[in-house]
Amino acid sequence: MTVKIVTDSSADLPAQLVQELGITIVPLYVRFGEKVYRDRVDISEDEFYQRLLHDPVHPSTIQPTPQDFANVYQKLSSEADGIVSIHLPAKLSGTCNAALQGKEMIEKGCPIEVVDSQETSMGLGLIDIAAATVAKAGGDLPAVMEEVKQAIPNTHLLFLLDTLEYLLRGGRIGKAKALLGQILNVKPVLTLKEGEVVPAGQVRSRTKGIDRLFDFAKSASNIQDLAVVYNTTPDEAQALRERMGTIFAREQIKLSRVGPMLGVHTGPGALAVAFREKGAV
Repeated sequence: MTVKIVTDSSADLPAQLVQELGITIVPLYVRFGEKVYRDRVDISEDEFYQRLLHDPVHPSTIQPTPQDFANVYQKLSSEADGIVSIHLPAKLSGTCNAALQGKEMIEKGCPIEVVDSQETSMGLGLIDIAAATVAKAGGDLPAVMEEVKQAIPNTHLLFLLDTLEYLLRGGRIGKAKALLGQILNVKPVLTLKEGEVVPAGQVRSRTKGIDRLFDFAKSASNIQDLAVVYNTTPDEAQALRERMGTIFAREQIKLSRVGPMLGVHTGPGALAVAFREKGAV
């Protein structure tokens, strides 16, 4: 029994893990003016953040097309007994809907399950990893789906941003708009709840924000998987990873970079922690 895992590029999965676990990534698109790029395929993280900071045109994001998904499903169905396709929340993007439409376009092939993860970045990534680990061990479609269903409510993500400006521009601010109008120089701390961006407080300095990320992980019970995510501050992320080594095996803490798709909405200076706890038996 071979089950294939599909996700989208908002998962921010490190390339080495994608290869090791055999995960297929469907890229979202980033648009600068008239030019459209496939996330991490036609534009690298470094190139994107240079343009984000210096290009007068603010970028936007576009979901994959149903045909993008149909092409992937068609290719994988010839070598799989089942496909589990896990994506960022429907409240943030039409990606899940495009995946469902792509599934309907496949006339013949293996069973396909499309899942709204309620998460993004390495929140989604850790769910993908859990699913792919079961699949790689030979788990069948029901076993992989059970792992996904367990992982979703036990996976948590906390983001520290320098500003809400980029979320506001991209229209993805959700309930975090409640933080607008707060005192200047306050750093927003955000999370996802039921697939929507919501405020998780604010801090008065970057240092206090990083402390908040550390405490977020420290307060978790029975962590199964842990990731530190950054976009333009790798030294900060590495230092936080070292610090996290006091609560979880440092060599097992994943270090990931926010890609172009999410970078459009977070802006530079984003730092996050994601973890997956052990589910109830």
